[in-house]
Amino acid sequence: MSTVPSDVAAGAEVAPVNLAPRVQAAHMPRQLSDAEFVMLRGAGPARRCAVGEVLFRKGEIGQNMFVIESGQVRLDFGDGLPSKLLGPREYFGELALFIGNHARVAGAVAHSACGLRVVDYPAFDFLLENEPALLAQFMRRSFAYLVASEQQLIASLKRRNEDLLVTLDSLRQTQSQLSTANRLVRTDELTGLVNRRGLYEHLEHLAQFRVANTQLALLLIDLDRFKQINDEFGHLAGDQVLCAVASEVSRVAAACDLPCRIGGDEFALLAQLADGAELEALAARIVSGIRALHFAEPLENLSASISIGAGLCADNADWSVWYSRADRALYRAKGQGGNAWCISPSD
Repeated sequence: MSTVPSDVAAGAEVAPVNLAPRVQAAHMPRQLSDAEFVMLRGAGPARRCAVGEVLFRKGEIGQNMFVIESGQVRLDFGDGLPSKLLGPREYFGELALFIGNHARVAGAVAHSACGLRVVDYPAFDFLLENEPALLAQFMRRSFAYLVASEQQLIASLKRRNEDLLVTLDSLRQTQSQLSTANRLVRTDELTGLVNRRGLYEHLEHLAQFRVANTQLALLLIDLDRFKQINDEFGHLAGDQVLCAVASEVSRVAAACDLPCRIGGDEFALLAQLADGAELEALAARIVSGIRALHFAEPLENLSASISIGAGLCADNADWSVWYSRADRALYRAKGQGGNAWCISPSD
């Protein structure tokens, strides 16, 4: 037969309780009514807890419920959920008695020095037999609070999920913006070709772009009489010519090559070729392609030509050496009147 704790069964005195209505109870759903507090306080032995003392951990199988007489207890739910502070005349851990073998959904720690009453299975069975109406009232209110708490938790988790989705979408947009910004930083705004910054970045990772059994070659491409074009036809026409040159250089470039505009009317093509003969053929094709450009009215009388200086790039040299050799070849092509190419001899 279930028994009540000895201090109650022996008629031990219970400290008087103020039975006047408590206005704040309506705002504190876990706070016991006076009758419930007297019933549960008398059903369990007292326990004193020091600050920081662990009453139980999340996930443990519960054996007792607790009523707070003084001090505060903190419930820690984990998983990023806020903790909850409980004070005098409040209770916790009741599902251990209502359901049995229930894993604690939170850990309980004494937030301050506190006094508790501990209600176990035998005491709970005693109350079922001797205070069924009052205990049923307490259980109904407790379950209503638990349902409301679960609904609030579900709503909170839903909001967190929505916030996470918004955050993820924001991160995706930020990543896209950063990618766009990075691409714009490396791209010439007028022609769409890689700019000098993009070229230098490509050179830093050149090894991963190399094709087997090829040689690197650098072609420097410079528009002939570009200032004259701007002066005679205007800067918009000059921009149109620059875009036409960029288009032609891109057209002849292979997938492994890098066409770029490195400033003003100067372009470059970093190509991967079989040998010097292929380099010369490539330079001739670009010069011929630009020479054949025909512009629509009102630029039908505009003729464009380029000069190219080129050379094979020694693997044991760096960009400055490659550029210097190609630039000297370009100077010689310009000296011939332009509309020509010059290949720097191999070392």
